[in-house]
Amino acid sequence: MTYDETGGLGSALRPSSIAIIGASNDRNKVGGRPVDYLRRFGYRGEVYPVNPVRETVQGLRCYPSIAALPEAPQMAIIAVAGEAVAESVRDCAMKGVGTAVILSSGFAETGTRGLELQDELVQVAARAGMRLVGPNSQGLANFCTGAVANFSTMFTQVPPKDGPVAIVSQSGATSAALYSFLRERGVGVRYVLATGNEADLSVPELALSVVQDPEVRLVVLYMESVRNPGLLAEAAAIARARGVPMLALKAGRSPGGTAAARSHTGALVNDDAVVDAFLERHAIWRVPDVASIVLATELYLAPRAAPGRRMVVISNSGSSCVMSADVADELGLELATLSPQARAKIGESLASFATSANPIDLTTALLGNSGCIGEVLAAIEEDPQVEVVLVSLPVAGEGYDLERIAADVAASKTRAGKTVIVTATLPSILEPFRARGLVTFTTERQALLALDQVTRHLRLMRDPSPAAAVGPAAPLRLPAGPERFLDESRSLAFLASQQVPVVAHELCMDADQAVASWRRFDSPVAVKACSEELLHKSEHGLVFLDCRTEGEVREAWDACVRGMEKLEIPARGVIVARMARGRREFAIGARFDKNFGPVIMIGDGGKYIEALPDFCLLVPPFTLRDARRALQRLRVAPLFAGVRGEPPMDLNALCELGVRVGELMRRAEGSVASIDLNPVLLGSEGEGALVVDALIERGPFPYSGSLPGS
Repeated sequence: MTYDETGGLGSALRPSSIAIIGASNDRNKVGGRPVDYLRRFGYRGEVYPVNPVRETVQGLRCYPSIAALPEAPQMAIIAVAGEAVAESVRDCAMKGVGTAVILSSGFAETGTRGLELQDELVQVAARAGMRLVGPNSQGLANFCTGAVANFSTMFTQVPPKDGPVAIVSQSGATSAALYSFLRERGVGVRYVLATGNEADLSVPELALSVVQDPEVRLVVLYMESVRNPGLLAEAAAIARARGVPMLALKAGRSPGGTAAARSHTGALVNDDAVVDAFLERHAIWRVPDVASIVLATELYLAPRAAPGRRMVVISNSGSSCVMSADVADELGLELATLSPQARAKIGESLASFATSANPIDLTTALLGNSGCIGEVLAAIEEDPQVEVVLVSLPVAGEGYDLERIAADVAASKTRAGKTVIVTATLPSILEPFRARGLVTFTTERQALLALDQVTRHLRLMRDPSPAAAVGPAAPLRLPAGPERFLDESRSLAFLASQQVPVVAHELCMDADQAVASWRRFDSPVAVKACSEELLHKSEHGLVFLDCRTEGEVREAWDACVRGMEKLEIPARGVIVARMARGRREFAIGARFDKNFGPVIMIGDGGKYIEALPDFCLLVPPFTLRDARRALQRLRVAPLFAGVRGEPPMDLNALCELGVRVGELMRRAEGSVASIDLNPVLLGSEGEGALVVDALIERGPFPYSGSLPGS
């Protein structure tokens, strides 16, 4: 195996020599198991056990120290405890070791002092140019080369086999569990990499490396945090270009992000929601559990063109036909309408009481005539409407020629090139199908959930990345000032300067000015208090709508001034704005995440935005198409097309405004912490969108790094 390794990680993934510090004769000890694995799994490089009290370990010459080795090993496995870890890291650094894999625990996971000790290890390694895995790591395993620097017991319980899957995980237990589930289904695994505390090497950096291996066709990630989103974005771009699906199981749904800003956006856009948006932006499929990875893996790896979503169901059980149709409808999978020619041929092969429509119920015909399923399959092979064939055999015991049935199904798949899935309750029924390389499941629901996931993921991967069409952005900065928040008047003015459509308004310093503004607008107006410390005016009763007379305007002015005095906040003045109408109130928000960069929220708006949240998140840059697709997932989405005779809403205008805010945040480079546009009034098609209220928060930076995926 030869390929270019990004980041110089050859010493971590393909070391030519390995030392084990704390090596043991006992194969069941942490320091003994890697020695055993390196010998057992065919590692051809030099193995150097290090233990000052032994002359040999498991039949190999043992050395008293790293310094005593005849060469600098590319990798050192550290399996000692306490203060000996730091000493070992220093010795490795002095010797010129490329990568040190620290299996020992007792560092950042234990608290402040442990974190300090861990940081010291990183500093020592960095000065020497040495990379660290861990500490608190289960280790690394490359089953192509036999470089198994890992102490998991799972490799003895479930024998390894090289294959197209790479597992990169913060958790050693999760990596081992994924490995075992995949191997039990016959799937080969090349890499099992557990990063532990990630003092240095992280999941994204290792993913960036393994995704470049030409033999890897599926990358599975487990993360509890995303430390290097820029590297993960880079890995995802390579995966997309190679057609390699990347799955992520992200644990820890934290509400910590709700404190990021005192705005509606900050309250809604939490850390986990940002992770979701980031992963979708880079076509990394987030799965809810291990089962969603394991069950879909064989469909991802099946040698075929990307499966479609138009399917035909064939079963010897009427109930299976009905339940499959129900699940397909639930997931948005389509039961293909068979051509008249196909139905006629199917009818010739089945008893008069059988069903030739989709789903195809074979009834008891299969029991007496095992060849009839081959005839049915032959009838639909040329039907262009059929992309996927689901064969369900909940009952198939004595009297069924399973070998013939399996051979006919496999032959049909080869001839037609369609995706074929087989379900059956008993492993014994599935065995002849699996022996012929067919993808199998125990239930129809499992099969269709996997199909739904794979088809949607591959469709997302085929979408062009919007970053490819976006050039460098001219920097954008807010007007200078000491305040954290721009008041509504200054927020609206800044947005207007960036071609964002905002409501007609004026800032008035006395009641006479307010009345004059009302007269100039020649329409009902809204009167609102204005202060950089007044973030949510309606909560304090300082918004007065539909003022139609001079008296109402003056009364609203006085109430605003008194209200700000009562709150003891500085008054910038009072805003008088033309009353605007729209079909519905929406909201657009933005938050700059210090880890992921800007994130844009678009959703249902108004005063109930936090009580009844209905929004989507997007990571810039994104296109009108991206925004439209995301908005179609909202609960209010059916209203966009118009209901009960209403005309369609101007969805395109809402999407354009979202894209514009995204570009604004991208150009701000962190100098804008958050933006709240609520409400945004959306009219009927062609009437546009209008920002009625706005709040902009300054960033405490500007951001100095490169944005992930930009």
